[in-house]
Amino acid sequence: MIFPLEELIRFKGGMYEISVAASRRAYQLAMLHDSEVEEHDGKVVSLAARQLFTNEVQYRIDAPQK
Repeated sequence: MIFPLEELIRFKGGMYEISVAASRRAYQLAMLHDSEVEEHDGKVVSLAARQLFTNEVQYRIDAPQK
């Protein structure tokens, strides 16, 4: 996965965290056949990363189940 360096520098979370969030969002976009994907030449991972870094899409980390 390739993320913009400027965004990574500003990001306060962990790399694993944002990588998982981007991959899950990319999967959602691919399955939904979102029109925005077509506008980005089918590059779902890049689109998902942009949505996360711009806070267009939010994610959360759930507490482990006991």
